[in-house]
Amino acid sequence: MAEALSQAQIEERLKDLPGWSTDGRKIERSYSIGHVPGAAFIVHIAAIQDDLGHHSDATLGYRTVRISISSSDLGGYVAEHDVELARRIEAAAGAHGAF
Repeated sequence: MAEALSQAQIEERLKDLPGWSTDGRKIERSYSIGHVPGAAFIVHIAAIQDDLGHHSDATLGYRTVRISISSSDLGGYVAEHDVELARRIEAAAGAHGAF
């Protein structure tokens, strides 16, 4: 079973993920992106989530995509696999023009 990361551990890992933030219970980021490219980005995120077997909340807005990640099996705290999901999403963002 995964273990929750401390606030300091989360912040250390997010140093390599610009634009991501934490409140200690989740990690999140908003991307600026057009609406139709944003929809494609959401589909790409869904494929990444299925590949990892771990899912997040993703919201498509008019010119934004917002991602919020935590581990429900840990009562809504952040674990290493949450950070890995964020890394994979971040790696895919550029291909969609998200910034």
